[in-house]
Amino acid sequence: MQTTALESVHVAAGARMVPFAGWNMPVQYRGILEEAKTVRERAGLFDLGHMGRVKVYGPEAEAFLQRLQTNDAASIKPGRIRYALILDEDGLTQDDILLYRNPADDGFFVVINAGNAQRDLERMRAVAADFDCTVEDCTQSLGMIAIQGPRSEDITQQLCSGDLASLGYYAWMQTDVCGVPMTLSRTGYTGEDGFEAYVPSGHETKVWNAFLEAGAAHELTPIGLGARDTLRHEAGMPLYGHEIDETTNPLEANLGWAVKMNHDFIGKGALERVTAAGGTGRKLVGLTTHTKRCPRQGYPIAAGDQTVGAVCSGSISPTLSAAGQATNIATAYVQDAFTEVGTELSFVVRGKAEPCVVTPLPFYKRAR
Repeated sequence: MQTTALESVHVAAGARMVPFAGWNMPVQYRGILEEAKTVRERAGLFDLGHMGRVKVYGPEAEAFLQRLQTNDAASIKPGRIRYALILDEDGLTQDDILLYRNPADDGFFVVINAGNAQRDLERMRAVAADFDCTVEDCTQSLGMIAIQGPRSEDITQQLCSGDLASLGYYAWMQTDVCGVPMTLSRTGYTGEDGFEAYVPSGHETKVWNAFLEAGAAHELTPIGLGARDTLRHEAGMPLYGHEIDETTNPLEANLGWAVKMNHDFIGKGALERVTAAGGTGRKLVGLTTHTKRCPRQGYPIAAGDQTVGAVCSGSISPTLSAAGQATNIATAYVQDAFTEVGTELSFVVRGKAEPCVVTPLPFYKRAR
């Protein structure tokens, strides 16, 4: 079991630790719904040390990345970030990634999912063998700490020498945080504003504690993976192993915006064939229900007596729930004929049908 540099800090703070993708990680410190509310209303601090972090550099780094993934690496400006996917030759999703072009324009940086890190690295190195570039795993040499929530900028600016007001969404900069040189990005996986600090090994605890101290007046608290999952679900962001996996392609997952057909990436031909055939016959949709039962991954979706799909993710929505009435949310792949917003369906729990309705994604979108 791998551990991040902050494991002892989480244990001391009373976190409930669980195995996750081969790592010992905090799933919650308090209640998951309380933690999610903290991020929506104030700010929360996340240890993301389990995520894979990879540097890519060399004369043909850009050409390599054009082949590896679906977005257009050539069009990324220095200091900017794009969401992308790694596919196999059949156009099926192997992982979703964030692709960064270095602020100094001297290479790239890739963030990959913890559960896919080893497979992704093997695939990257295999593809890179045809290009003059270096793929360097820096997961152990860089920590990753994120702050999310409407008070994130005010808190982070206290610790950061760079001007955060000038840092756009999906951008990153070289700066000092707590006097330590590092890179700081502005992306997030909760639907809120926030930042990710890529902390040189050995400084993680110092930076973590400094964030908590600077954020004390703003009620900043540590947040576990449980609330992180609920928050990303509300914001309509996919999670590998749920909305996307080796059985899905990005077009049916509504991720076509991250696929640029102007370069020859692995899986492009398969996606062209899917498009020519009019799709796969199913699409990812949102569902809401006010029943006492919550839809969970794998539950069948039915239209009358006909099974038309299955749930990918499901949870109670702390943000959408009103006093006295819970709102449960889910994502599901359903047949094309049942994807129109407002379509009444049901999810099936132990043979009992519970009503739900097709709802636009995302379920939650912050005011900007």
